[in-house]
Amino acid sequence: MKNRDSQVELDSFDHQIIDALTRDGRMTVTELARQVGLSKTPCQVRLRRLIDEGVIRGFRAQVDAGKLGMDHIAFATVKLSDTREKALTEFNQAVRKIREVEECHMIASNFDYLLKVRTTDIRKYRIVLGEKISSLPHVASTSTFVAMETVQEVG
Repeated sequence: MKNRDSQVELDSFDHQIIDALTRDGRMTVTELARQVGLSKTPCQVRLRRLIDEGVIRGFRAQVDAGKLGMDHIAFATVKLSDTREKALTEFNQAVRKIREVEECHMIASNFDYLLKVRTTDIRKYRIVLGEKISSLPHVASTSTFVAMETVQEVG
């Protein structure tokens, strides 16, 4: 298996497979093969390679968070007190354990990380920020931006 971070060479069939599965990850291999213009076995082989090489990382249900009462989105910026590799690793490992943090990105800016946090409401967010995010290793300060409306969201 190749390093998951290395770029993989893809041809037009691979791109078509990825595009089709991005639109409908539940389609059968037979339907996928029909859509991309391959027979079933070569399509299956390509799909397995895309999975094995980490291009396709998995399949999941797309959930309407609003219907679950989880439609409050806030973006928290986090500034660390220490940005040496050990501190970054400790922060990264700890933030992955916070269920409400949907995304975490290291940013080149006057802060170190941008977190997308989903909760039921602002009160719950305040608790997550105060008890979980602010308690993460090496957090020096945070700032919050609350989303008023989601115009486009992937996944």
